[in-house]
Amino acid sequence: MKTYVYQHEDKVRDYECDLQGVVNNANYLHYMEHTRHEFLLSLGENFSDLHDRGMDLFVARIEIQLKHSLRSGDRYLSCLNASKDGVKLVMSQDIYKLPEKELVSRGTVDCVLVDNGKLSRGEYFDELLKRIKNRTTIENE
Repeated sequence: MKTYVYQHEDKVRDYECDLQGVVNNANYLHYMEHTRHEFLLSLGENFSDLHDRGMDLFVARIEIQLKHSLRSGDRYLSCLNASKDGVKLVMSQDIYKLPEKELVSRGTVDCVLVDNGKLSRGEYFDELLKRIKNRTTIENE
């Protein structure tokens, strides 16, 4: 398993599964979204507070590859890395089944920021990436 800047552990709930007894494909998008929001919280940001300040994060593009299925009660680790590409914050997100750390899904999410109604050039993302770098440096000392 590679190194990530953020990891969130969770458990599959019964209602997330379809008739085949596996997690419905749409729920992997929910897992990824929840991980992104928790990631922001870990950096001292709150998704709804950003909106209240006139800053709205939007998914511009999302791609996901489903490798294996999770079932009700399975524990999983949702992992995230972040980088900037032009005006976009690109989040690479992988989900692993626990405890074996089997890769379940791999996704890429491109996010943009609309600041008071105008597309941002990504300055806010630069600040987030600095926070990640500072946190990683402190953890490695």
